[in-house]
Amino acid sequence: MAKKDLNQLAKFIADIATGEIEDPNKDKKNKVIGRSGGLVGGKARAESMTPERRKEIAEKAAASRWGKSA
Repeated sequence: MAKKDLNQLAKFIADIATGEIEDPNKDKKNKVIGRSGGLVGGKARAESMTPERRKEIAEKAAASRWGKSA
């Protein structure tokens, strides 16, 4: 979408809402944001890492939590 002034943007939104034009972003991939994305993303990230890398990250997290230097 090109840069629009406030009036053009308002008309554009109204046209989409009333069905006069189709939303140009409708077919784009729905980005997962928030909690559901974190639940899926964290598991996928852990599965893609080696056990050694997961251990490094866990040790760093434990050191941060308990105040010990890693």
